[in-house]
Amino acid sequence: MKFKIETLPNYRIAYMRGVGPYGPANIEVMENLKLWATEKNLLNSAILLAIPQDNPETTLPDNCRFDACIVISKDYQVDESICEGELPSGHYLIYEVKHTAQDIQQAYADIFPSLQRNGYKMDNKPILERYIGDMFTNPYCEICVPIKPDKV
Repeated sequence: MKFKIETLPNYRIAYMRGVGPYGPANIEVMENLKLWATEKNLLNSAILLAIPQDNPETTLPDNCRFDACIVISKDYQVDESICEGELPSGHYLIYEVKHTAQDIQQAYADIFPSLQRNGYKMDNKPILERYIGDMFTNPYCEICVPIKPDKV
């Protein structure tokens, strides 16, 4: 798998959370976030993030958390209709992946062997799926894997 290394900045995010088995319900959470962002006029040139918070191999499917996020400015006033959070900056391996369920599943299966092969260690942060620019015409997403800074 080809990747690039990138230092992601500290992101302030607005997010919606889904809980349950990963799959079609995640798409619904992301669509709800996009609707909210469209109503707030935030979707133009946005950075969207999909964050599976739990490993389905170690967490019961009904307890898996999924966050659909949009990066917001420091001064944006969040209302009670959405959650607010922050993602700390850090070093990430960025894998560009075709945005299909099959390709994303395959990428997740290939990422951990790729980390080991290349001598990287995962940092204690969630893996992010990043969508930048026009989400409707871009058939790719980026899977951003946090790595410990000692090899960067």
